[in-house]
Amino acid sequence: MDGIKYAVVTDKSLRLVSKNQYTFNVESGSTRTEIKSWVELLFGVKVIAMNSHRLPGKRRRMGHTMHYRRMIITLQPGYSIPSLINLNKKTE
Repeated sequence: MDGIKYAVVTDKSLRLVSKNQYTFNVESGSTRTEIKSWVELLFGVKVIAMNSHRLPGKRRRMGHTMHYRRMIITLQPGYSIPSLINLNKKTE
């Protein structure tokens, strides 16, 4: 379960929650099937689609930070992740 770093909370990701899509930053070496099984096991939901893109590492004075992947995960209708829905309601 170390592959999922954290949930992304931005304006776009909060808009996607209304479409039953959730955004997570994950380790760049994780596969799509691993991420799908981790999300289904951790949150008890069914995943129907996953989109991903790699974000570059940021430059620092002494090198750079590691790059990571951002996954947009679409859940089946009727499923949701409650902790992220509560964040969306607070911002409205």
